[in-house]
Amino acid sequence: MANILDGKKISQVMREEITQETAAFIKETGITPCLAAILVGEDPASQVYVRNKEIACGKVGIKSQLFRLPGQTTQEELLELVGKLNKEETVHGILVQLPLPKQICEQAILDSIAEDKDVDAFHPANVGKILQGRPRFLPCTPAGIQEMLMRYEIPTSGKHVVVLGRSEIVGKPMAAMMVQKAVGADATVTVCHSRTQNLSSVTRLGDILIVAIGRANFVTAEMVKPGAVVVDVGINRTEDGLVGDVDFASVQEVASAITPVPGGVGPLTITMLLKNTLKAAQQRVGMK
Repeated sequence: MANILDGKKISQVMREEITQETAAFIKETGITPCLAAILVGEDPASQVYVRNKEIACGKVGIKSQLFRLPGQTTQEELLELVGKLNKEETVHGILVQLPLPKQICEQAILDSIAEDKDVDAFHPANVGKILQGRPRFLPCTPAGIQEMLMRYEIPTSGKHVVVLGRSEIVGKPMAAMMVQKAVGADATVTVCHSRTQNLSSVTRLGDILIVAIGRANFVTAEMVKPGAVVVDVGINRTEDGLVGDVDFASVQEVASAITPVPGGVGPLTITMLLKNTLKAAQQRVGMK
């Protein structure tokens, strides 16, 4: 039976650390780190995510500002707001909650966020720095996964990490991070996806299998190398409630460690957002 990788527990420890570091920063500089979040439309899931981020900010001492815009907001109007926040000295991080309405080009909006306020690490310049191994910020979900592996003392150096999924948010940056010559990385990395031939034979190569494909219970025990560490990034709403991309019941019988859904990667995503916001404020005043 696999050990459970408790993301909620790791997140609580990290948020205590962030709370202390934030308080020290405020005491030293007189500046309160601030995250500005923009929510366009009435998507229920987005409403919940943004509210959770607001609450999390308050608990660690980070100021949050929420800008709620109607669903019919134009791209030009949203770009204007982002431009104002880019210039606002008291705002250190900017987050635009995705997805956006169809009339707005998401990439255009993400590209418009100032690089030093891009706490989601979606700006092309920040993506490039990740590839070069000198990141300004790390994307929140992949960074949370890496943090979890390190804090559970799961070795990655020389291991084969298989990433199932190639999204801009998880799959691609995860692969870029794990291949670096760095602590918590230094792995051999394979990226596979829905078009990969003989997919099961590829996923079974992974000493660490990271799954972010967006299909409920897609990965079964037969797709997992015995003794592998399995990280499930998926969150799928089904008639049975929230489930991941991994068939937890069967895979926990063959894996050495596994993340649950919920309570695995999810809590760490917001935690890393808090860490990035504090880091943005520190960088603004020239602190390392």
